[in-house]
Amino acid sequence: MPKGYWVSVYRTISDPEKLAAYNKLAPAAVQAGGGRVISRGGRVVAYDAGIAERTILIEFDSFEQAVAARESPAYQEALAALADGVERDFRIIEGID
Repeated sequence: MPKGYWVSVYRTISDPEKLAAYNKLAPAAVQAGGGRVISRGGRVVAYDAGIAERTILIEFDSFEQAVAARESPAYQEALAALADGVERDFRIIEGID
């Protein structure tokens, strides 16, 4: 079964306090949903229209598990804490195998 991935690329961080509040809640929600952080922050080289800002990659055992984790009450609480504190491109994608 193909794995599922969360890919989150931050365009801007306008409220570091809201991001900090999100960062307190999101890891437990991701772990409870079966997610494993592959990359968080770190070095980024951006090409084309990319932005060299905070980038997160999280792996799940399936696409369906990734979607369910995003919709979980625990992650929704983390999103409420984040609110409009950042602008980001968040996608859930399916792996190829």
